[in-house]
Amino acid sequence: MRTGPSGAIVAAAATSLPETVGGTRNWDYRYTWVRDASLTLQALATATCKQEKGDFFAFLAQAAATKLERGADLQVMYGIGGEHDLSERVLPHLSGWRGSAPVRVGNGAWRQRQLDVYGELLDAAHQTLPHDVPLDPPVRSFLRQCAEAAAHRWADPDQGIWEGRGPGRHFLHSKLMCWVALDRAIALAHALSAQDLVTDWQRIREQIREAIENKGFNHRTGAFTQAFDSEQLDASALMLPLVGFLPGDDPRVRSTVETVARQLTDFRGLVRRYLQDDIDDGEGTFLLCTFWLAQALALTGQPARAHQVFEAALSHANDVGLLPEEVDTRTGEALGNFPQAFSHIGLINAAHTIRAAEAALEANTDAHRQQPKD
Repeated sequence: MRTGPSGAIVAAAATSLPETVGGTRNWDYRYTWVRDASLTLQALATATCKQEKGDFFAFLAQAAATKLERGADLQVMYGIGGEHDLSERVLPHLSGWRGSAPVRVGNGAWRQRQLDVYGELLDAAHQTLPHDVPLDPPVRSFLRQCAEAAAHRWADPDQGIWEGRGPGRHFLHSKLMCWVALDRAIALAHALSAQDLVTDWQRIREQIREAIENKGFNHRTGAFTQAFDSEQLDASALMLPLVGFLPGDDPRVRSTVETVARQLTDFRGLVRRYLQDDIDDGEGTFLLCTFWLAQALALTGQPARAHQVFEAALSHANDVGLLPEEVDTRTGEALGNFPQAFSHIGLINAAHTIRAAEAALEANTDAHRQQPKD
């Protein structure tokens, strides 16, 4: 959801709608997450919404640049007016939706280190900003700082895309998105006036690739896993082909996609993020992860299966086409905050990828039919 006049894009318009009825995973999403907003911007670019990109990068450069200038991590979320302090507190006088307490205002994730945000941000810039002319100085400086932060911090542990509240770990998705940050910054070098940094960025990009390939794939599991030297599955590993790190026909990608489809998918055809985490509460299946699976299946040359998974997720839109964050694995009810930007991002990107895969398959079939027979 875009909020004028600041140019901020919020993750959801609600707070404390639970991820399981009666549970405690009740978070306040009424803020601008760098990750969510960057991915939303890419989806808007697919939909040719041009005004939003300039407004968003201007908002973020103004809200976030001072952090990087002081050598701190990029803050992962902001208030819609650029507020930095989003301290979390509980409202004990409210019982919550269907008794799902606590009701929270603010979100403690604003203090976390989440290294993947550099990749989402630079990928959004790569897809939506011009490459052939230098960008405006504030945006140019901000994006250079983001690339440098990814280059210098990629090997550190963090809390990752799912904002775990336990100790930091070496999450594969975070390393992958640091690779994306440098890959896109290299492509944007002229626009960033950063030609002098390209050699270093290329060297570090290769170091990240080697680390992911050597430590991220588990041969026993047959998949890229949640963290380095781990056997735990995570749907975020589906991002490997989605961001172009590996092609869809790579055997490790195919194996990862099939393992996620087999072990993280419920009887409705919807995908869980993972099987367990640091919070002793259940949760539903994630629509974003389901759309990721659809997109990955399309990239592995299986558009028919991709379409089936896509339709399974799409069937949980409400009567006006809005999607929740999660779906209850038992009842099929909507869970999590609503409407959820992540889910709609997944829908748009998956639809685009599936249509491209179907068109490529049709073109190949037509070309085969037109070949002269002996």
